[in-house]
Formats: sequence, C-alpha cells, structure tokens
Amino acid sequence: MPIEYPGAGVLAEHSAVRESVGIFDVSHLGKASVRGVGALEFLNATFTNDLGRITDGMAQYTMLCTSQGGVVDDLIVYRNSAQDLFLVPNASNTSAVVDVLVKSAPAGIVVENLHESFAVIAVQGPKSADVLASLGIKSDIDYMSFSHVTIGNKDVILCRTGYTGEFGYELLPAWSDASDVWDALVEIITPIGGQVCGLGARDTLRTEMGYPLHGHELSLEISPVEGGAPWAVGWKKPSFIGSEILRGQKDEGAPRVMHALVSLDRGIPRAHMSVKNQSGEVLGEITSGTFSPTLKKGIALALLSPSVSIGDHVIIDVRGRDSIAEVTKAPLVPSHVR
Repeated sequence: MPIEYPGAGVLAEHSAVRESVGIFDVSHLGKASVRGVGALEFLNATFTNDLGRITDGMAQYTMLCTSQGGVVDDLIVYRNSAQDLFLVPNASNTSAVVDVLVKSAPAGIVVENLHESFAVIAVQGPKSADVLASLGIKSDIDYMSFSHVTIGNKDVILCRTGYTGEFGYELLPAWSDASDVWDALVEIITPIGGQVCGLGARDTLRTEMGYPLHGHELSLEISPVEGGAPWAVGWKKPSFIGSEILRGQKDEGAPRVMHALVSLDRGIPRAHMSVKNQSGEVLGEITSGTFSPTLKKGIALALLSPSVSIGDHVIIDVRGRDSIAEVTKAPLVPSHVR
C-alpha cells in the first residue's frame, strides 16, 4: 500500500473519502481464526472487551494486553459462533497475537494464522453503499456487523467496519480473488469521483477522528486507559490479561492521558515532538500529528500529564520553534460511521 497513488495525492484521496468514496487495499492486516468448544470463553478471558456483549454476525473492537497493561495489539473479533471466531489484528503484530493465543489455548481449541488466506479492501465514504449496490450487493447491515456476499462468483465477507470515520465497509475476499474484486470496485468508483487511497490518507482520516494506531497511541508501554480507549475494556468482566493493572489506572488515574490538539497557528505537529505549558514545563509528547485536510490546520494526538484539561493552550516544539495549540476532544470532525 503506497503513501499515495499517482495522479491524485493525499489531499484528493482524503477529500474523496469525506465527500464521495475511497477504496483502500489494506490486505497487510492480519487474519486468524480461533475455533473449538470454549473458544468464546477463552478469548473473553484473554482480550479486554466483553465478547458476551455481541452475538453471531457481529464484530467487536478489542485489545490483547500484557500482564502489565501494555497493548500487544488492538484488533477486531468477528463472531461466526461461540465456537468459531475470526480475528483481524494489525499486520506487524499478527504473529505476536497468534503466539500468545497458541501458547495459552486450552486443549481442543485451534488457533490458525490465516494471513495469506484473505485480502482486505476497505470501501469508505458516503457513497459506499451505492458502490456495493452497483455490484448487486445488499449492504444494509448494522455498524460492527458482517455478512457473507458474492461479487461476481467470488465469496466475500462484508463487514460494516472501517478506520476513517465515514460510513463504509471492509471486504474480505479470498487472497486469490482480491485482484478481481479490486478491479470491479475501481471501475465503479472512478466515474463518481472516487479515489484509490494510500497510507497517507488513511493517517489523516484516522487522526481527525482520534482513532489510535498501534505503535503511536497504543503500545507495549501505553495501556488502553492511557491511550484513550477505556471504552474498549469490559470492566464488568471478572478478569482478562492485564485487568489488575488497568483497573488500578481506571480507579486511581493513569499517569498519562491521551488528548487531541488543534494548532492555533501554522505549525504542523509531528510524532515525538514535545508538548509544554506556558511556563516551559514538559507535559508530554505528540504520538501522531499531521495537517488536517478538512480543518486546514495542524492536528495531533498527544500523551500528556493528567494536569492538562480541555481548553488549555499548550506549546509544541516544532523543530525548535514554539507553536501554540488548543487541547480539545476527539473526534475533530463529525463521525458518520453509523
């Protein structure tokens, strides 16, 4: 997946998703399955979120943590049944997730790495349903749900998920069918102002929404509570990996808190830049920063001291120059996922 595709660029790709439709080849994402009697209970005692809150045909965002509360990976679990669950972790962390599950799975539960069995193509934007309708696909499924459809004669898992903040879908065809599905989508989106989109647009879109990216807002050193995702933790569950540490952070307050920032001048924040208060005291650092094509301003996500409050003005060290930003809430643009 390139940073951007020739002939358009990040700004045009970003705008297409917000205003029309964009497609992303995110086949680098991992895929795995967990099957067997007790599979649901096993994963529920492993991952942070509560799989008991979803039923067959639904999906759930969750995390695999270490015993110290750090995040091995964030992922989506698709529930085919209580004995058959499909996982989509991040590409670079797939092996780590599978290794943890293989080592801890009870007898009778099979964990399989399916990375090269499926591709993943995201169709995102207000015209996404129109695109699928042009392929003869009935796409009226609820957000965070999935179904099985065909494109031509190709079997595809159709998911109402995405990473842009816009109404959209993710399609999982067999790896061998991916090119045919991609070509069919490109043919449809081109006449309606759609774009094929790269990593650059993915990053500007998700940063505007305040969506975390593993290695930035979440990591082995950054917990879900610190990273701004306590909503992805099933606090009423008896236990899960890292639950003791996370409960302590929730009850006593985490040592760092994730905030969104919007530049008040022409500064463009970037990851790892330091953030200070008006007295020059270092409050933390930027985890993700970019230029927002929608707001036409610099924006960032930052891991900061709990002393920081919404509405505060902070100083970002942008390559040796002070840039003023306001602390605010994410998302920075309206969400249209539902």
